[in-house]
Order: sequence, then C-alpha cells, then structure tokens
Amino acid sequence: MQKPYVFITRKLPNETVTQLEQIAQINMWPHEEKAVPREVLLTEIKKADGLLTMLSDKIDSEVLNEASSLKVIANLAVGYDNIDVAAAKQKGITVCNTPDVLTDSTADLAFSLILATARRIVESANYVKEGKWNSWGPLLLAGTDVHHKTIGIVGMGRIGEAVARRAKGFDMKILYHNRNRKPDREVSLEAEYKEFHELLKQSDFVVSLAPLTPETKGMFNREAFQSMKNSAIFINAGRGATVDESALIEALHNKTIAGAGLDVFQQEPIDVNHPLLSMRQVVALPHIGSASVETRMKMAELACRNIQSILDGKGAETPVT
Repeated sequence: MQKPYVFITRKLPNETVTQLEQIAQINMWPHEEKAVPREVLLTEIKKADGLLTMLSDKIDSEVLNEASSLKVIANLAVGYDNIDVAAAKQKGITVCNTPDVLTDSTADLAFSLILATARRIVESANYVKEGKWNSWGPLLLAGTDVHHKTIGIVGMGRIGEAVARRAKGFDMKILYHNRNRKPDREVSLEAEYKEFHELLKQSDFVVSLAPLTPETKGMFNREAFQSMKNSAIFINAGRGATVDESALIEALHNKTIAGAGLDVFQQEPIDVNHPLLSMRQVVALPHIGSASVETRMKMAELACRNIQSILDGKGAETPVT
C-alpha cells in the first residue's frame, strides 16, 4: 500500500520528522530562510495528503481548491490567520496549530523587547561596536526604568499571562484588556482589567499580544497612540496587522510616545528602507518570538504528530477546526 504524501513548506531538522517518515512519504522544501514559491505550493497541494506550513505561507481558497486528497494542514505557529480555515473546514480538512509549547519562549522575547527598548540596549551595543564610546557620561544613553512601572497587556491569553508573571518579578503594576475578563487571573496575577483606552492612558509599557481578528485589525491606530503617555513604550509581539504602522510612525516622529519594540510587522520581511528602521527609539526584530532551538524543535515535532494522527485516522492533538 502506498504511503500518504506530505509536503513541508520549509526545511526542518531531520530528527523532527523521523516519526512521520515511518508512515508517510515526505517532500520538504530544501530552504530554511526562503519561502516556498506559490507555484510550487499550488503544484504540491494537488497530491498532498498532509501539509506542514509556516505562518508566512498563504493557504487561501485558491490553494485549497487545488487539493484533492488533503486531510490535514499543520501550521508551525499558534496563529493561523494565514489559512482560510472556513474553506478548509468546508472541504473536510483539519487545521492544527502549535499552542502551549511556545508560550514561555514568546513571553521571554516580549519581555526582552521591553527591557531592550527601555534601556536602549541595541542602540548602546551598536554605540560600542561603532567606536563611539570615548568616555563615561552621567546621562550617556540613559533609558528608563522598567521596575515598579505599569504594564498594560492587550490580549491576556497564555502568552499574556506568562508576560504578566514576568512583570510581577519586576514589581510592575499589571493592567490587562481582553475580550473576556479573567477573574481568576486578576487574583493570581494581581492584574486589573481595564477598557482599552483606559489601559492605554495608564500604562508605561503597552504590550500587544492580541490575535488577529476583524475586531483587532488596526486597533492600534492614531487615536490609540494619542491616548498613551508621551513617555510610553509600545511593544508588539502579537500580530503586525493589529497596528496601523503609519499612525505608529507619526506617533514616534511627533514624540506622542517614547519608543517601540517590534517583533512583527504589517508586511514581512520588512523593507530595509521602512521608516521604522531609521528611528533610534525603535527596536526591530525579525519575528523571532518563539525562536529558541528547544521551542522550535518542539513545535516541529508537534506539527508532525498532528499530521501523523490525522493520517492514522485519529484526532489531532491541537486542532483549530
């Protein structure tokens, strides 16, 4: 009996796919940092029983309409807004993600952005490397404290809760906004629920971890930034499209807010000439929220297990449909 066919859209470590290879014929796009071309994806999906995708792969109705035997799409991410889930469901295709395993790594990164932006870490490191450090000065590259400040977390899911736990270690006051209140977390994390604009007004650090939905798309607009303190720092480790980047650029340029730490952008990869990259008060990272070796290995293994379970006729571990 012929093995089912699985296409993987980015090169993964061989050890993460070993188990899947026992039950499936695997074809893996051979590049780690180069996305699979759309024409290749359209060809591969015609014969695929399973598809392991990245957040950067657009799996829309055009792609799904080419699928004749596809049973499962495993996305190597918590988010899955790159996939037309409704169209997949209509075709009886299970969509899976990789929650939980990346929670702490992403929270580490989000808090690193807070520290890096507040304390001007990247700017200071470059100052030394560029040979500009000639003497000590009382306010040379002085940033702002993080401890005892107020953090406002927008999107209090697993990652938001993990960021709040880290904030407690810095003796921060914790505010949060979420589509649903979490009374148990208000007790365990000593977090206060606030309406969106009230959170913006009170926070020294505004951290966006919200998923991308019709309600959250562009929620950080001109009005939102004008609601913040002019000393506030904005952090986005959630989804790039929750931010109106032209409004963010304006807010930074006009000193409506003090700085930004960004791991995600509206268009990725971001153009090297993008105005945000020329601003010294911006720390920009290449969407590496979950990028620790340990976590990425676990994510790949979970994605492969999800595909294997569906192809074996069992339920997926982490389905979203």
